[in-house]
Amino acid sequence: MIHAEISIYPMATKTSSVSFYIAKAIESIQKIENLRYEINAMGTILESDNIDVINSATKQMMETVHNLGIARVETIIKIDSRQDKHVKIEEKLDSIKKQMD
Repeated sequence: MIHAEISIYPMATKTSSVSFYIAKAIESIQKIENLRYEINAMGTILESDNIDVINSATKQMMETVHNLGIARVETIIKIDSRQDKHVKIEEKLDSIKKQMD
């Protein structure tokens, strides 16, 4: 299973708020097959068993923001590829919570 944390930063927007652009970027990946995602306050977690799907989603998100008139988009992506077992996003979180007091 592959998990990726992606953060998209539209540059030189008219205001300091970027939530509109982020929302449109996330909407653009909602129908990609073999992709799950979860948003949080600092980024979006992507989940798939195929790195090409993760890469395609990343590209789609960046292109969506560009197509909204933003000439420069910074993207940070962190990838966790695990082949020894199939662990979903929720299971990773549950594992951490079990270790907490």
